[in-house]
Amino acid sequence: MSVENYKSENIVTLDWQEHIRLRPGMYIGKLGDGTYHDDGIYVLLKEVVDNSIDEYTMGFGKNIDITVSSENGEVTVRDFGRGIPLDKVIDVASKMNTGAKYDSSAFQKSVGLNGVGIKAVNALSSRFEITSFRDGQYSKAVFSRGILQDEEHGETEAKNGTLVAFIPDSDEHIFGNFNFKTEYIEPMLKNYSFLNSGLTLNFNNTSYCSQNGLLDLLNGNLNEDPLYAPVHLKAQDIEIALTHTTGYGESFYSFVNGQNTTQGGTHLSAFKEGLVKTVKEFYRKDFDPDDIRTSIVAAISIRVQEPVFESQTKTKLNSKDMVAGGVTVRNYVVDFMKQALDNYMHKHTEMTDVLLKKIIEAEKERKAISGIKKIARERAKKVSLHNKKLRDCRIHLNTKHENAHESTIFITEGDSASGSITKSRDVNTQAVFSLRGKPLNTYGKTKRIVYENEEFNLLQAALNIEEDLSNLRYNKVVIATDADVDGMHIRLLIITFFLNFFPELIRHEHLYILQTPLFRVRNKKKTLYCYSEEEKEKAIKQLGNVEITRFKGLGEISADEFAGFIGKDMRLDSVKLYRNDIIHDLLAFYMGKNTPDRQDFIIDNLRSEEEIGI
Repeated sequence: MSVENYKSENIVTLDWQEHIRLRPGMYIGKLGDGTYHDDGIYVLLKEVVDNSIDEYTMGFGKNIDITVSSENGEVTVRDFGRGIPLDKVIDVASKMNTGAKYDSSAFQKSVGLNGVGIKAVNALSSRFEITSFRDGQYSKAVFSRGILQDEEHGETEAKNGTLVAFIPDSDEHIFGNFNFKTEYIEPMLKNYSFLNSGLTLNFNNTSYCSQNGLLDLLNGNLNEDPLYAPVHLKAQDIEIALTHTTGYGESFYSFVNGQNTTQGGTHLSAFKEGLVKTVKEFYRKDFDPDDIRTSIVAAISIRVQEPVFESQTKTKLNSKDMVAGGVTVRNYVVDFMKQALDNYMHKHTEMTDVLLKKIIEAEKERKAISGIKKIARERAKKVSLHNKKLRDCRIHLNTKHENAHESTIFITEGDSASGSITKSRDVNTQAVFSLRGKPLNTYGKTKRIVYENEEFNLLQAALNIEEDLSNLRYNKVVIATDADVDGMHIRLLIITFFLNFFPELIRHEHLYILQTPLFRVRNKKKTLYCYSEEEKEKAIKQLGNVEITRFKGLGEISADEFAGFIGKDMRLDSVKLYRNDIIHDLLAFYMGKNTPDRQDFIIDNLRSEEEIGI
């Protein structure tokens, strides 16, 4: 730009709400209509609940009432804390960098520190209402997209506390036709209850309350029988629960001041370090850290005075010199582990005997595959510059790019399907990994197969998950196969691979199934794509005299058409593990040998082509 094109009128000053609406990613991570667990509407809910949680943490209010309307999507959050000072209600909701959490005497070890969260909710809501009840008086302010519409003051008999009600903005440039899903809200509220023992969260018609903290969280997320009873350790500002299972990988749940730090950070790194040091010193053996951590499932929660996060969404703790309990976070966590875990291990020989056996087994397996592992790494390194199976994208999850959460990799089968997606994808955020036919059934196999099988090794390298999930390169790992019997089988084989060796990828909701249309229904004026028999029938009624095409494979769909199926309207089914899903039992039943039980299941659920409308 020349000097003549850079004038004073090019300098623009935005109001606070205008900036939030222009750059929402800076404040809530992403937008999204509620289809996925990390969509922005859930961040809005979390920001409001966080403030109520902070009141409980300071010792005020044992109940929080939360409702989400199925009619218009209105959210209400009512706590019974101290209530906002009545003359500051408008400022708290609409003036940036305004809040009591800058004053450590009013809020200690809280989540919200930047005075931004509630303002983001306000600016991104078509209606936002905040009411403070305090000592028989109330003050209420009503906003629309961050602009004050009305205010009220008066007397009340309501208990002290704060009520926030908001409706996310349905403008197509913000959240569009949004829809809250209970399946994404419940885990959030459960985590709040686990991290705040004694607090009751009432959500619509369900209450969540935990008496055992992280021990309840760990037991609720175990998908395999633990090798020993979970260890539960607590002090004033730290709580830890851990055990080992029979599987592979490492699964961690980490929290800072009640915030779920899904990408870990300083505290989680310190926990891993402290675990390894304590175990080595207890057994007086120089074990490899990987052998100690293999198959661990653990949760850590700390509370600190001045947490420093990588972004407003607070998914990663990013400070090494912050003080907790008078020392740095790293030293605080490591010292706690060395003292508390060491004491526990000396008192529970039944646990230490099992853990020692587990470590020795992991060591034997690691050494047994060390040779093939080295060869596989060298092979992966050679092809990393030109991996014929991977058509990579430019933006990845393990970067600080503002669109990192959009990074997606499609796992496809065959050249034709890969070609359609490759031609129509967004090269900035969407990558494609192509399989050659059906992958191996890994049920019953050891991790040696990950390195012996070239495709599995290259897939592991593409995702960057050999060590753990901390450097995962894609937020969404999407299985994209044909909607036929072979395609379904390939889905199961890939899911089996991840369940066997990288279950944490599924536990943290990174694995998805791509839905593609089964039918194209069109007339001379309009084309509709249908994902089910029911949608097809509706389309026929809507369009009248139509031409119907049945898609049997992804390769049949042109690249131009495919662009619409992997764009903003992409339909994905999340692959999830639930509390009662035992990984070993699931794999044994569906992917093991043909047992009588599975044969009976197939016979009982067998349906003809006529029944499913093919």
